[in-house]
Amino acid sequence: MPQLSTPQPLPSRPFLVNTFSASVQAGFPSPAEDHQVEHIDLMNQLIKHPQATFMLRVSGQSMRDAGILDGSVVLVDRAIKPENGHVVVAVVDGDFTCKTLNTGQDSFRLVAANPEFADIVPKDGQTVEIWGVVVASIVQHGA
Repeated sequence: MPQLSTPQPLPSRPFLVNTFSASVQAGFPSPAEDHQVEHIDLMNQLIKHPQATFMLRVSGQSMRDAGILDGSVVLVDRAIKPENGHVVVAVVDGDFTCKTLNTGQDSFRLVAANPEFADIVPKDGQTVEIWGVVVASIVQHGA
C-alpha cells in the first residue's frame, strides 16, 4: 500500500505569490500583452479551514491518473465531510492511503486512479477511517 508522510500543519503566515491578470493558453499561443503583476495569498486561495488542513507527501503511483504523482504534496482538509467521488486520505489498518471514495447504497470502496492497483474493499474486522478530503495536489516539475 502506498505510504503518506506524517501529516504536517500548515504555516500560519501568508504565502504570497505573483500572479498576472490574464490566463495562459495551453493550446494555441495568444499574442503577448502588457499584464499587471499582482500578489495573491496562495494559502487563502487553497485553504478554507486552516486549523483542520494538513500537508502530506505522497509515495507511490496508485493515484497517478488523478494527477497525484509519487512525491506530490496533498493538502488535506479534515473539516470537509467526505462524499462519494472525493479524493480522500484514509487510514486502513493504521496505514495512510490516498484514494477516491466510492460509496453506493450497500457498498464502500477506496478506488485507485491507476489500473495497476486494486481497489480497497474493507473486509470484516478491517479498520478503515476517512481521515480527510484532498483539496489540492502540488506536483513539482523540475527545478
